[in-house]
Amino acid sequence: MRGRLVHTGQVLVDLVMRVPSLPPPGGDVLADDTTMLPGGGFNVVSAAARAGADVVYAGGHGTGPRGDLVRAALAAEGVGLSAPPAPDADTGICVVLVEPSGERTFVTGSGAEIASAGAPPAVRPQDVLYVSGYSLLDPDRAGQVLGGAGQVRDPDGAGQATVLLDPGPLVAEIPAATWATALARTGVLSCNAREARLLTGTPDLAAAGRELSRRLPDGAVVVVRDGAAGCLLVRDGDVENYPAPTVRAVDTTGAGDAHCGVLAAELLRATDWPEAVRRANAAAALAVTRHGPATAPTRAEVDRLLADS
Repeated sequence: MRGRLVHTGQVLVDLVMRVPSLPPPGGDVLADDTTMLPGGGFNVVSAAARAGADVVYAGGHGTGPRGDLVRAALAAEGVGLSAPPAPDADTGICVVLVEPSGERTFVTGSGAEIASAGAPPAVRPQDVLYVSGYSLLDPDRAGQVLGGAGQVRDPDGAGQATVLLDPGPLVAEIPAATWATALARTGVLSCNAREARLLTGTPDLAAAGRELSRRLPDGAVVVVRDGAAGCLLVRDGDVENYPAPTVRAVDTTGAGDAHCGVLAAELLRATDWPEAVRRANAAAALAVTRHGPATAPTRAEVDRLLADS
């Protein structure tokens, strides 16, 4: 590994309920199963750690039972913390409703994970700095995170960190000036198909990927995650299609996060792009075969799936 994954997103707690269908307005359904686990950014950091990366969580975490749960889970994955707990708030919670098809719906109550933690995270040459679109919704938090992103170029020429930007489902609510600043500092933009279409107004994913690539600095790369179809990789205006292994999905929660986390780990290994996205596709495929948010596989499990594919 050349550096670390410095994750500036949000780790919170997921309350996952498997339901036969979504409830109608004013109605109710009985969940088949209920589990409370760390989620959100935890899905990314755990995926990267299980893939062998050195990971630092630079987001907020609270004082209270949910904050305690998050810190214990991060420690179990070998993920370090860059800041102490927020003294006056607990970590937030996300209710995740999972339908039999594996599709999921979220309701989020934010907490200490979205708060500004003061100074920008320290970023070293050859690190990967993960930026979540959720961090860009709040002006104070956006300024902190993008301030850290502005430090990524090493003045001595020893290397340059890569900003990996994952816009998230609320990308349309990010202020335009903040979004423009973020894109100007991005080395890798990883988004899902819905986000790519939303950002460009273009239904064709290849065209959307090219349009996004034109908005980034020279040499930046776009990854468009397309669920069971795999992903598109856009480099220097060229679009390459990388299919995913065929699996039976039971829960798609955290699949995109698993993809991002393993992709970051491969970037830290200096893996070439075709192999990096192939491994990220395999990790996401394995993640959807398991119930729960943080279901990313180990590096050995990805090796086995690719060997059998």
